[in-house]
Formats: sequence, C-alpha cells, structure tokens
Amino acid sequence: MKINKSACPYDCPDCCGLLITTENGRAIKVEGDPAHPFTRGTLCPKMAHYERTVHSPKRLLTPLKRMGAKGEGKFVSISWQEAVAEIASRWREIIDRYGAEAILPYSYAGTMGTIQYSAGHALFYALGASSLDRTICAPAKAEGYRSLMGGTLPTAPQEAQKSDYIILWSISMLATDIHFKHDVDIARKNGAKIVCVDTYETKTAQYADEFICVKPGSDGALALGMLHVLARENLADEDFIARYVQGWQELEAKVLPQYPPEKVAAITGLDAERIETFARAFAAAKAPFIRLGSGQSRYGNGAMTSRLITCLPAVVGAYAKDGGGLLTSSSGSHAFDKDIIRRPDMEKKDVRHINMIKLGDVLTDSSLQPPVKSLFVYSSNPACTAPDQNKVLAGLKREDLFTVVHERFMTDTALYADIVLPATTSLEHEDIYYSYGQYVIQRAKPVIPAVGESRSNWQVAQLLAEAMGLEDAFFQQSETELVEKFIASTDKAWPLPVDKDNLAQGEPVELPLPENYKLAFKTPSGKIEILNPALDMQLPDYLPPHLAEDKEEFILINSPDPRILDSSFNEREELTRGNIMVLMMNPADGQSRHILDGDTVIAENTQGQAEFTVKLSERVQAGTVVSEGIWWREHTAAGNTNLLTHQRTTDRADGSTFYDVRVNLRKKVQ
Repeated sequence: MKINKSACPYDCPDCCGLLITTENGRAIKVEGDPAHPFTRGTLCPKMAHYERTVHSPKRLLTPLKRMGAKGEGKFVSISWQEAVAEIASRWREIIDRYGAEAILPYSYAGTMGTIQYSAGHALFYALGASSLDRTICAPAKAEGYRSLMGGTLPTAPQEAQKSDYIILWSISMLATDIHFKHDVDIARKNGAKIVCVDTYETKTAQYADEFICVKPGSDGALALGMLHVLARENLADEDFIARYVQGWQELEAKVLPQYPPEKVAAITGLDAERIETFARAFAAAKAPFIRLGSGQSRYGNGAMTSRLITCLPAVVGAYAKDGGGLLTSSSGSHAFDKDIIRRPDMEKKDVRHINMIKLGDVLTDSSLQPPVKSLFVYSSNPACTAPDQNKVLAGLKREDLFTVVHERFMTDTALYADIVLPATTSLEHEDIYYSYGQYVIQRAKPVIPAVGESRSNWQVAQLLAEAMGLEDAFFQQSETELVEKFIASTDKAWPLPVDKDNLAQGEPVELPLPENYKLAFKTPSGKIEILNPALDMQLPDYLPPHLAEDKEEFILINSPDPRILDSSFNEREELTRGNIMVLMMNPADGQSRHILDGDTVIAENTQGQAEFTVKLSERVQAGTVVSEGIWWREHTAAGNTNLLTHQRTTDRADGSTFYDVRVNLRKKVQ
C-alpha cells in the first residue's frame, strides 16, 4: 500500500491537491492533500471517490469499431494497430479528395493538464486540418477583464481573507469553487459581510448574508446603476483614480447619467433603493473583494457585462487596499510556456478556423467548402455539452462523416463514433497542472498502470503522427520530457523564481506573486483603462442580451449541479441517482398556469424541446425557470437542456451563450 500525491484534472477553478492510496495496481482511496496551499485537504463529493471513476465497470478497455447504426451503440473490439491503421487510411483518403481542412479536431477541458489538454494541437496543425477555436466556456469574461486590466494578474483568492465585504457575483461557489469558501469563512469570522449576486437562490445565495437577485442578463445594468450612485454621491476614490485609472471622468460625464437607479431597477428587477444601498455599502467597505464567476458572461452581452463589473473595484480603489480587489480567473497558466506543447508555429498559414460553438451548423451545412468529413473528438462530449443539440446530433448521424472519439466511457458522442479509442484517467498518465481559480501548480505522475489498453491524449497523438508520416522529433518526446521542459520554462514565463525542486517532486507549489502586483497594471497606458481607445466602444455601456429579442415566455437558467461537472461524472450511479431534469418554477407562475409540483412539462423554443419534472420553489423568481446539470441522454427522456440552447455567440470573443435562452412550457399529456 502506498500514498501518492496527485492533482485533480477536471475543469474546475480549484485544481485540488490529492492523496491517492494504491494497492496492487489499483487506486483504493482518494483524499485531499492538507499540504495544498489553497484546497487545504478537502474535496468535493465527486473527487472524494475518484477511484470509482477510475475503476468503473463502465470504463472502455479496448479500441472499438462501429458495427450498427450511428447512435445505436453496437461495437466490436479491435486492436490499436487496426484502429490507427484505419484512421490513417481514412484521413489520407479525405486529404487526397477534399484537402486536410476537411478534418476537424474537437476538444476542450475534459482534462486541464497542460500536456493532455493540448496534446492534439501540433498533430492537427502539422496535418493542415481545420483549426478549432475553443470558446465554449468563458472567453467573454476574460475579454471583459482584459479590456480594463490588460495582462494584470488577478487578485489572489487568499486576499479575500482580509476583506470586510465580499461579493460572490454570478458564481455558484458551493458547486463550482468550493475551496474558496475556506477564505470567505475566515473573512466572515473576522466580521466581513458576504453578498451574493445571482439570478436565482443558489446554495451559495443561501450561504451569503445578503442575496441580490437580478433578472438574467442584467448584471451589467446593475454595475452601471452602482457606478451612477458612486458618481452622484461622490463616493469614488478620486486619489486612486487620479493615479491609476483612465476614463472615469468620461464615463461619469457621458454614460452614467443615462443609468439612474430608477432606470436600472426596470432592467434588473431590483428596487432603486436596493441598488443605492448596495452601491453605498460597496463604497463604504474598507477592502471590498469581488469573486466574479462566469454565469454573467454566458449571455449575448457577456463581455460588456464583465467589463462593467470590473469597473467597480477600480472606482473605489479596492486594489490599493489590503484584502480588496477582483478575481475573475487567476493566471496560473502563465507559469508555463504552453507553446512547448501547442506548437503554434506548426499551424498552416490561412488555415480555416471553426468556432466549436458552431459545431451543429458546421456538421450540417452542405454548402461548406471543404465539408467536414472527419471529426476527431477528445476530452469533450459535444453530443451532450455543445449548444443546439438537435443540429449536433444530426451532423453526427451523417454516414459520410468519419468520427473518432477518444474517451474513457461510452458517452453520448462515443455512441456516434466509427472508431472509439480508450483513454486514460489522470492517475494513469503524467502531466503538470495549473488552476484558473488560484495560484498553485503541481506535477502529477502516473500512480497506477493504464486500465485495460487505454492510452493518454499525448500517446494517441504520437501514434497518429507516426501513422501519418510526421517525422518531426517533437512527436518523439515522452510526457516526462515535456513536463521537465514546462518546469524549466517557469524561469522565463513567471516573473519570480518558482520552487522547481518541489515542483519536480510532485509537491503543490504556490506561485510567488510580485510585491504590489495588484497595482502593477499591465495595460498600454499603465493604468486601469475604463476608457480603452483600442475598442470600438471605447467606454463601457449596457448592452441587452439576445433573449431581449426572443418571444418565448420564460427565461431558462441552466445552472451547474454540484454532483457532476459539465457532463463528467455521469458514469457514477451514486451521483446521478434522483433529481435529474428537474425544472424549478416560481409557485405563482405554476398557479397561474395550472402546473403542479411533480408535473411533467415540455420546454420548447426554436431550437427544440426537452422534458422536465416541475419543482415549485420560491428560490426562483417569477418569469424564470431553472434546471441544474448537463446529463447524459441515458439519464433523460430525450436529451438535456442543450436541446434548447443556441449557437449564438457573445458580443466579443465569440463565447457561448448557454444562459441566454427563452422557452415556452406546456404540460405533457399523460
């Protein structure tokens, strides 16, 4: 029996430190690592029994070849040699007839390991395949932050311990950022007030001291209303602004007069007095701290909304205060030179770029030239997680589309594959991890042999590179060699020396932050740029979401479920049992429509329809309905909420708009 250090690989801001107990080649226990500076020994319910995922009886153990119809799930086992040979043969045929751009890779954050996340980039660059723009998560939030802050390091989460006023804005902390609660609890013990801003009463809202419930897509208007009050009542930190901020006076003169609290109240659904009280409390705080989630960025106005919220700490001088600031996504990824694995120099000039959000359109557009004739999916499950599910499935059903899926389980997407390749879990391959919610990095070596014949993303990329005749020495490197290069790259990538010795040994290593990093504004002007001359809209202003133009009656909020993570962990029966495809509805809405608790309803719009079980709840504001979780089709009547989501993108950065959805409801006839 041995205890090994590792890190959680999933798409979560926390990136927990793990202790893995192994015996006879199996993981038998998973615990949190108390030595991890941020996660501090605790785990979420999903990772507390990660061994059940690693050794699940549902694991794919060999390569598979489809024998039945696409989606039917009939496969036969084949060897790796046969699988790779068939993939290479089909790709050569496609390249000869249509060109390499007829091949499309599709991947995202099924693993956040620096190697495995980007393992296929160089392979598809070298082939000349279509390039995938990976925008499905929260690029609009990042764009909104950058528009003011440039490359400035976001505030570290531990800073919140010293805050007296913490705003959890559009973040379901208890579902998606649970370890930040350690820092919030410390602040609360010291007298801090905790405020949650969201679109319905989440568990995080119940945890907070105050809950501010806004209409979906209106967060930017709330920020403008607060800024109006700060200007009107002379609550801005003029000394800080004079030294560190560009454009406050222009915003104050040209934009803010249009957003008095009374007008903002009509947009947000809040009372004008509530907006004023919120703004005054924020300004009165000695060290206000905003933890900004991603929910507000998944509307058509997501980048602008994030930009407006980012103005708030600048105007009150929060960055100059011990405990104050704003955390969007941390910049731990900057610790490494990711070009080591991504190799952007290999990308062909003028190659076609395809936004992953548009997969449904791309796979069903008969006029696209060249057409996509092969789809290679890894670390993702688009049949479940991509928007406009009906179009995605229609594309995956094409008999002329050669689809390869590298996966651990028979997911919704794998069911439509021609070839399925078994993938390793993080305990079976080597990688190095960073977080987007804190500043700790960690190396993780394999602690058990590969389950069955599974292989890592990098190992598959190597096999396919060889089969396609790519002789570049890059593809000959082992995962260990790549990890060592990443560790060495910290000398140039990070501003201060990193503890490379402990990092090499697999210890969690906290990245050192420069002194006064919160005031080192990495923008062209050297200041926070409320006025950004590089943008078409140089000053921020409110933009309505897409749903403002839609005609359906209810706004649909699709929120995270703490039992799963996107579509990951759907394989675990103890996590997926009960309360799936539940639609929370305000009791007044239920009463007026004669819908009772437990009724089955059909939600429908221009994209499709999905079936839910109603739960009447005061947690939901009138005019909205809420569903939590992205569920595999085997757990649902006909599919999940992505039957209802759009391929529409955000105002900037072409991000997803999963929350920008309206639906009509009707009771299902029994």
